[in-house]
Amino acid sequence: MIEKKNEFRQRTKAFAGRVIRLYCTLPRSRDEVQVVGRQMLRSGTSVAANYREASRARSKADFISKVETCAQEADETQLWLELLRDDCCIKAAEVSSLWKETDELIAIFVTMARNAKGGGDKS
Repeated sequence: MIEKKNEFRQRTKAFAGRVIRLYCTLPRSRDEVQVVGRQMLRSGTSVAANYREASRARSKADFISKVETCAQEADETQLWLELLRDDCCIKAAEVSSLWKETDELIAIFVTMARNAKGGGDKS
C-alpha cells in the first residue's frame, strides 16, 4: 500500500515536470499562448501538490476533498491543453501524450474518491 502511494506520488510529480517542460517550450512571443500556458502550469503543478496533501490527510473526509481537488485541477489542466492545441495552434503532437496522462490521472482520482466514499465496486 505504501509502495503504491509512493509510486503515485512519483507519477504526479513526473506529470508536474512534464507540464513545466511543455510550458518552457511554448512560444514567448505570443501573449495568448503565454496566458494559457501559465494557467496550464498553475493547474498542472497543483495536481502533484494536492496529491501530496491528500497522502497526508488527517481524515477520510480530508482525503476525499483533496483527491477531488486533484481531479478538478487535472480536468482544468486538460482544458488548457485543449485550448493550446485547438485555439493557439500548438501542434497536437506536442500535447497529446500529456493530455492522455491527464485523462488517466482524472480517472484514477475519481476512482480514489469513489472508493474512499465507499462507493467502489465490491466484487
